[in-house]
Amino acid sequence: MRAGYYEKVGPAAEVLTVGDLPTPTPGPGEVLVRVATSGVNPSDVKSRAGARRGMPYPRVIPHSDGAGTIEAVGEGVDAGRVGQRVWLWNAAFGRADGSNAEYVALPAAQAVSLPDRASFAEGACLGIPALTAHRCVFADGPVQDLDVLVTGGAGAVGAYAIQMAKLGGARVIATVSSPEKAAHARAMGADHVIDYRLEDVVSGIKAITNGGGVDRIVEVELGGNLPATLQVLKINGVVAAYGSMAVPEPVLPVYPLLFAGQTIRTVLVYILPAAARAQAEADLTRWLADGALRHPISARFPLAQSVAAHQQVESGKRLGATIIEMPGAA
Repeated sequence: MRAGYYEKVGPAAEVLTVGDLPTPTPGPGEVLVRVATSGVNPSDVKSRAGARRGMPYPRVIPHSDGAGTIEAVGEGVDAGRVGQRVWLWNAAFGRADGSNAEYVALPAAQAVSLPDRASFAEGACLGIPALTAHRCVFADGPVQDLDVLVTGGAGAVGAYAIQMAKLGGARVIATVSSPEKAAHARAMGADHVIDYRLEDVVSGIKAITNGGGVDRIVEVELGGNLPATLQVLKINGVVAAYGSMAVPEPVLPVYPLLFAGQTIRTVLVYILPAAARAQAEADLTRWLADGALRHPISARFPLAQSVAAHQQVESGKRLGATIIEMPGAA
């Protein structure tokens, strides 16, 4: 099979190779998926660059997200799943072989049925961004009639969080960093959008909420946004944070949080509780079948251009997912 892989960490152009590797065989409890599309996420390019650690395996086929068709099953897996269209999660988490290949063998539970209405490209958008967004929005209960702030509303997680919060009956405020991103967040369904480079976020949120603040925050930058959070989060409000790159080790104001009964929840998509993941999969299946979600795609690359795909993600200049399409994929 053809695959994109690396055997040392570093810049994409220096370490990422596309070549022939043996086609895997599904082991007990596994399925073999003929991959149609592979999604490239920031975590994938950071791992390849060595930003978090060195090589965990002698060779790595990257990417946790993807979609395709089950070609074969291992011992203990229902043979009726052969031919099923699926989307993938955690394909590269704790494993050497991810989805950036024509085939991947992985635990059967990590290949989720993809409704016919959804394309393989859309399926490759789901794993990390959509599951993260679902956990952030719903981990602390329903959002019906609540005010939900989504920071980084034009990002991949933010775009899904806006849509899911709206599907849950919330009023959504999004923050962004440019007019182009503001238009994108509005297209995803945000009721109000604040460009933090042009407007004061705190005063903007207070004006929108008549001084009341927000009930929930889906947070892309916990540390950097903490001063504003303390001013706009309601009593007993919740921050669900999935990132804090600018200020990775913030000093938490424990007593202000304590006396307001506020919660800071951290979310890491790779280790979601089983019940939360099952609920997310059920909701996504329903929304996909109904055509209720939009899946912005910034760019599509053939497998042979895996380097360019990684470089596009690293550029930070994308609105939507970056997808790699396998040779001959329908």
